Amino acid sequence: MEKPRFLVKRKQLERFLSQVKPHPAPKLSLEQYTTPAPLAAALLYTAAYTFDDIVGKTVCDLGCGSGILSLGAAYLGAETVVAVDVDKAAVEAAKENAERFGLEVEWVVGSIELLRGAFHTALQNPPFGVWRRGADVGFLRKALSLASTVYSIHKSSEKARSYLDRVARSLGGRVTAVFESKLTIPRQFGFHRKPEYEVKVNVYRIVRDEGRQPT
Repeated sequence: MEKPRFLVKRKQLERFLSQVKPHPAPKLSLEQYTTPAPLAAALLYTAAYTFDDIVGKTVCDLGCGSGILSLGAAYLGAETVVAVDVDKAAVEAAKENAERFGLEVEWVVGSIELLRGAFHTALQNPPFGVWRRGADVGFLRKALSLASTVYSIHKSSEKARSYLDRVARSLGGRVTAVFESKLTIPRQFGFHRKPEYEVKVNVYRIVRDEGRQPT
């Protein structure tokens, strides 16, 4: 698939992302919830065309799953995209998606801590920390160590906003924008009873303060 050479409409981006196949067997222990196409499109469109953080930029995707954010960044014209996930099955699904669309992404199987280098932008839909306490903070710390700008999805609440603002500052960053969306979760685990669940989420844009590294 050839990358667009012009501004992509949001609906066009969402249609493309809706074709990305999800993880075939998500794991509860890793809090693997697929990022829905509308949410991914909103994040990527804002990053690309409101803040100029995607097109022609180096991008990393932490906990990439089946690759929806990585592939969206590549589709929009990122210079390079590197994506990592600890789950081999997720990365294999992501590779298959990339091959279907003819998009170039460097896929890495392993912990996010394995990733090194410097990027313009980090993208992530991290674990919310429900099953692994502090997992979300670990992802933010790593993202800010790699990239000067981070887009991160978290559960929505005033308490969470206050908490994320404090965490970002403690890690050498500052929240510059927040927008609300929703995460639609299909019935995928044994304790799920309804066909799908809607969770309100916030997408945070966090910029690393110049000269500071996360502590």
